[in-house]
Amino acid sequence: MIRRILQWGVRMRRLCLVVLAAGILAGLTWLGLMIPIWVGVAPTAEQVVLVHGLGRNEKAMLLLENRLTRAGYEVHAVDYPSLSEDPGALVSRVGEQVQSCCANNGRPVHFVAHSLGGLISRSYLDRQPLDNLGKVVLIGTPNHGSELVDRFGDLWLFKVIMGPTAEALGTDAKSLPHRIGPPYYPLGIIAGNRSINPLTRPWINGASDGVVAVESTKVKGMADFLEIKTTHAFMRYDPRVADAILHFLDVGTFLHSSSTRSSTDSNSK
Repeated sequence: MIRRILQWGVRMRRLCLVVLAAGILAGLTWLGLMIPIWVGVAPTAEQVVLVHGLGRNEKAMLLLENRLTRAGYEVHAVDYPSLSEDPGALVSRVGEQVQSCCANNGRPVHFVAHSLGGLISRSYLDRQPLDNLGKVVLIGTPNHGSELVDRFGDLWLFKVIMGPTAEALGTDAKSLPHRIGPPYYPLGIIAGNRSINPLTRPWINGASDGVVAVESTKVKGMADFLEIKTTHAFMRYDPRVADAILHFLDVGTFLHSSSTRSSTDSNSK
């Protein structure tokens, strides 16, 4: 009996050590993903401007920033007060940061933007063409406006919480998305088609990421389009999205697989 108890104690100690080691390994892996990689990049490295979406900040795409840095890009995550200022002011704020970090310095500068950040990026590039502009990738951007804004944008609470720029994101002809010109640069669009929010489904036509309809993300003249089974918020963390972005920045097209769909046909808006 005593021998069995001792053997049981040895097994439990070994099990605890295994669990502890696994926990430490998982923790280190998580930290490796979440903590920015403070490594030097070559002074000739291509640059990427990351532009976050509505209600976020410059840390919103930290995982993607790390992936791009690991790939050798010099990454600049810009910030802007998306909930408190109008579109023109936001475009100016982002523009000042782009001019300061990487405009017209002889090295290619690409843009990768999520949601509202895509509209701010397109508006800025309309206003201020860059001699060294490379490629642009937009993920989950309502390029033809949001049906949710059509439905809720006039509500007092929406205006108070979401701010003046969100009010300008409807689908009507005078909205911010419809005041932006067509792309004159290689543009890649990634859309999510998984919705986990039952509250928004009745107000969005067709497949969506829970916030933006797939069809609303498309832009006439885009170089490539990719549809991935992911949601609006989580596409920023999706490794398939990161892989597709890196491929587009490299060669100007997305790496398509059986889990994705591509379309740049005449039906694109």
